[in-house]
Amino acid sequence: MNALLYARSNRIVELMEQPAERRDADWMREAAQQAVLLELATLPPYLCGLWSIDASPGDGTVVDTLREIVFDEMSHFGLACNLVTTLGGTPLLADETVVPRYPGPLPGGVRPDLSVFLSGLSKEAVKMYSRIEEPDHPLVRAVAEHTSIGAFYTALLEAFRAHPERITGKRQLTMLMPHHGEGNDVVPLDTLAAVESAIDVIKEQGEGTSASPENPYPGAAGERAHFYAFREIFHERKLRKNPETGRWEFKGDKIEVPTALPMGRVPEGGWPRTGPSAPDAETIQILDESNQAYSDLLRALEKPWQVTDTSQAEDLLFAAVGQMSLLRDPATRLMARPIAGAGGATYGPEFRYVAP
Repeated sequence: MNALLYARSNRIVELMEQPAERRDADWMREAAQQAVLLELATLPPYLCGLWSIDASPGDGTVVDTLREIVFDEMSHFGLACNLVTTLGGTPLLADETVVPRYPGPLPGGVRPDLSVFLSGLSKEAVKMYSRIEEPDHPLVRAVAEHTSIGAFYTALLEAFRAHPERITGKRQLTMLMPHHGEGNDVVPLDTLAAVESAIDVIKEQGEGTSASPENPYPGAAGERAHFYAFREIFHERKLRKNPETGRWEFKGDKIEVPTALPMGRVPEGGWPRTGPSAPDAETIQILDESNQAYSDLLRALEKPWQVTDTSQAEDLLFAAVGQMSLLRDPATRLMARPIAGAGGATYGPEFRYVAP
């Protein structure tokens, strides 16, 4: 196993420090693999927030927003896998050395001061979500600037533009999802134009554009890019452009944030299995069931990009997407189980990889 792919390394930072003339085919394949890990890393925290919501109160705005963002990230993941294979590589997912761990940094050293954690929906969780997605130059400020996901994708795109001959178009998968929005299709990346379009979707759905906080590839009219959608939830107000100053401000309609199950933060190394703070045997069994379902999903998601027959690959991808629904049941059962002596906080999924 290539130790440089380890999810807690600073590999993205190191890759971006390489001068353009040294960004060879191996550089591009490794950068694309890191993009796959980045997209994978966002899903567990967002899913924990979504699954923790009590769907009865509220007007559904927050639930709809989180669900839309999760579907966006799933399509970004598929596009990133197509980036790897069009460069002649194969996405690596089902390996404990690359699967993102929580709590911990984003893969590759992006935003090194940010620790991504798993918990129920809360102010702190939403603040963390927005920091994951923050562009280098947001229209509204959240935190200090660091290397962003968008800047990394820009560097990868520049390498594609410098070397379009490296686009092979091999092992490209298609999954059309028009009901989830304009930019949510996983499409073959067999030309430079297709690569440019895919990276544009990934960046602008997450960060917005330099002029607007709106998602330019929305599932519904007025949908915000991820960073701004999370900031609206945090402030509990929609963004509105001040007609006098031209600045965007959180002075629009009020957002009703629903109540959420009090899932506690998953500790370093996961919930303890032994000792005085260990949960009961049934909770441990559900934790293991949850991790097994996640690990099975990662193995299933690897397979479509490993085969050369397009029809077989797309059948495998369709089956893998179906497996995603198996993650929710054990997760929500854990969120209903209180942690002894934790003031009402409950357990939740760990999203840890276990070998077969």
